[in-house]
Amino acid sequence: MSSNPGETKKTHEKRVVITGVGLVTPLGTGTKKSWDALLAGVSGGGPITKFDASRHATRIAAELRDFVPTDFIERKDVRKMDPFIQYAMAAAQLAVSDSRIAPEKLQSDRVGVYVGSGIGGIGTIEEWSRVLHEKGPNRVSPFFLISSIINEAAGQISIRYKSRGPNSATATACATGTHAIGDSYRMIARGDADAMIAGGAEAPITPLGVAGFCAMKATTERNDAPQKASRPFDAQRDGFLMGEGAGILILEELGQAMRRGADVYAEIVGYGMSGDAFHAAAPAEDGDGAVRCMRLALADAGVPPDVVAYINAHGTSTQLNDKIETAAVKRVFGPHAYKLALNSTKSMTGHLLGAAGGIETGITALCLKHQMMTPTINYEFPDPECDLDCVPNVSRPAEIVYALSNSFGFGGTNGTLLLRRFEA
Repeated sequence: MSSNPGETKKTHEKRVVITGVGLVTPLGTGTKKSWDALLAGVSGGGPITKFDASRHATRIAAELRDFVPTDFIERKDVRKMDPFIQYAMAAAQLAVSDSRIAPEKLQSDRVGVYVGSGIGGIGTIEEWSRVLHEKGPNRVSPFFLISSIINEAAGQISIRYKSRGPNSATATACATGTHAIGDSYRMIARGDADAMIAGGAEAPITPLGVAGFCAMKATTERNDAPQKASRPFDAQRDGFLMGEGAGILILEELGQAMRRGADVYAEIVGYGMSGDAFHAAAPAEDGDGAVRCMRLALADAGVPPDVVAYINAHGTSTQLNDKIETAAVKRVFGPHAYKLALNSTKSMTGHLLGAAGGIETGITALCLKHQMMTPTINYEFPDPECDLDCVPNVSRPAEIVYALSNSFGFGGTNGTLLLRRFEA
């Protein structure tokens, strides 16, 4: 690897670094709040308060408890944005502030926005569907579509910062945030942009959203113990705890970041994508898609498996995902799998669907920056099929040079990012 900031392990590509992290999670609005809660092993689970969930099989979720939209968006515009867009706008503002990038630097056709969502404005769609059926089509708001479609999160962020570079969105279920960041990394690496605002946002805690996942038997029904409900890799896991929020990162070409004196969290050095081609909702039974995805990220970086010390797992707290992901890691890493740590921050944040990859890549960058591993909480009953080091219950310091972040979505869509500790 060249020490020249403009070069990379691939001679035709630029190096890409993370210079800002914006987190809006059930653990707190703001990166520091979320990070401190993660280190302390705090759960964001609680009873659903956004609607009457008494008839739902799952009546708990990881809601945002301290989010105030008008802290980030003018009051007149709040009603024109579904909550997933509000969360994205807030996380983008936090990331931009964290990066200390000058506003005029964002007003460029070399700065882009790539922010996706798995479901988009499902709450807004529910609301205006009710109005349509109760009051007729003439009562549907002209803002209905632009407040609910998935690409409007990226669009609104682009408008706010006058960033005229690549503007896109992805909707790849639970891999959305990871794909948005990975695709942005490649845009910068090949010279299509100098910086990208990238990640994912989700607001799925609605009557229809929760009912849909309940019908699939995907969510936990541990309603009497919401803070114990998300328990990845634990033998008594019974489904995921739905969460909401956003994770947005500032990605920059290394030379630009160094010239402006940016504080770098981590470098993105590898990205892999794959498809299971197996089932609409379940992962491939042999973990083949996950195996190929991780191997592609390692190959993209040109590094061997045994350099990886930490994996932020997809780790949903479902029976199938956790055991299949564990098996996939063993296939990729061989004996080294028992020397690395494989944890799941979803044990605390819940599963934020399309926002998960954005949040978890940000957390992985924080782990590299601070040389800390956050815990997998609620690990009480060992599962012989999930026998890797999940950093049970207590965070710990560790030397981490390379770290992976995995995201696997419905439809068999997979994404893996490989990050490296930054050394100027």
